[in-house]
Amino acid sequence: MVSMNSALTRRDLLKRAGVGAGALALSGGVAEALAGAFAPRARAGAPRAPRFRSRTDLRIPTLTVLRSEPGASQDPIFMAPYNSPTGQVGAVITDGSGEPIWEHPLPRNVIMNFRPQTYRGRPVLTWWEGSIELGHGVGEYVIADTSYRTIRRVQAARGLKGDLHEFVITPRDTALLTSYVVRAADLRGVGGSRHGTIQDAIFQEIDLSSGRVLLEWHSFGSVALSDSYSPVEADWDFFHINSVDLDWDGNLLVSSRSMHTVYKIDGAGQILWRLGGKSSDFAMGPGAAFAWQHHVRRQPDGTITVFDNGSTPAVERLSRGLILAVDEHAMTADLVHQYTHPKVLSGSQGSVQLLRNGNVFIGWGEVPRVSEFDRDGALLFDALLGEEYECYRAFRLPWRAQPAEAPTMALAGAPGALRAYASWNGATAVHTWRLLAGSSPSALTVVATARATGFETTMSTAVRRPWFAVQALDAGGTALGYSEPAALAL
Repeated sequence: MVSMNSALTRRDLLKRAGVGAGALALSGGVAEALAGAFAPRARAGAPRAPRFRSRTDLRIPTLTVLRSEPGASQDPIFMAPYNSPTGQVGAVITDGSGEPIWEHPLPRNVIMNFRPQTYRGRPVLTWWEGSIELGHGVGEYVIADTSYRTIRRVQAARGLKGDLHEFVITPRDTALLTSYVVRAADLRGVGGSRHGTIQDAIFQEIDLSSGRVLLEWHSFGSVALSDSYSPVEADWDFFHINSVDLDWDGNLLVSSRSMHTVYKIDGAGQILWRLGGKSSDFAMGPGAAFAWQHHVRRQPDGTITVFDNGSTPAVERLSRGLILAVDEHAMTADLVHQYTHPKVLSGSQGSVQLLRNGNVFIGWGEVPRVSEFDRDGALLFDALLGEEYECYRAFRLPWRAQPAEAPTMALAGAPGALRAYASWNGATAVHTWRLLAGSSPSALTVVATARATGFETTMSTAVRRPWFAVQALDAGGTALGYSEPAALAL
């Protein structure tokens, strides 16, 4: 490797290269000229963290793709790998080959529930970050724009702490979020102590403009403790809320893992019906019953999707993605489709998403895997995370972004036989890279060009010049951004 240092401002570089102020605004940020390579030690069969010379700080493992068939979605995949005792954790976006598009490591806290949403008519990224206590989260929610800049942090109201399990931005400019409070409870009626402790699972709906709490609902006092399937213990998680979403009529669908139940709750906090569990208001058709479930969503066609863990303790042989036809007049629930993966029984977490191409995308939660099926159940896409990792939910959605930070470059080799490594963490429109070189930062010309390949692109040159930079172009040849110029030690 060769030593590098930056000189001259980006404004000077762009001005002297003939690039206007608009391009400058798009390519802002502080340059990184990084040398060296990260070489992680991985167990046999485990995907290795990527090694990027231009961004040695990014080491979140992405995906090892085992299967990718025609008909699979081409949209990016959104994950937040965590729980590795040795590896880097945070948020990551990958393409269909498993190559990272954006990595956002978080050194101290955990990221969960990472995905695109719409906020005030614009696409954003959202996630929860914080710490995990007693199986729930203590933290806050982040909203970032298409330049990956944080534009808002949202907290639970009334002194509560934001939980990892849910953060939904609704079309009515509200946020649905979850929280937990440990409180004393008399548990003698369910075989526990008079002086027991219980986790009260809570959700709030908050007006994002005013911060006003529109609804706060507590599981403790709203449902019968005897309906829980979870064994009574200290800090008993008798309900375990893990999803909240708007139903099609403006009411709310709430998933309780420990109750094996989906609740429909109105704006006053009253339970309208129960789907599944010991007190189900619905007759459950063959194969429609679920256990320890996650991620309940009403779909546009009226069906309800559920990630059916079926485990901890296991009541089913395999975890399943379910599509249920729920008739609220006849009060019946019937299985429309189920999606399983051989040998995957996920003890916790998980998600089911109906894609815009009609396929079904499943994140297997505790099992570090994501899969995509066609509507009839044929497996089209299958990929693994690093074996030590978990991912609460995974999503496949369209995303276009241009980072606020500048592209980065690293140089290797010797004068006359130089290699340049170019990357731009999070950029989705880069088609081509150019390598620029010159006698000074103000006199750079193109010496090499290469089609963008994955996260990092390599270019070579025999030109002997003391100064170098890289330039990112879109498919039409428009300059999107430049790295800071770096000096090569001759």
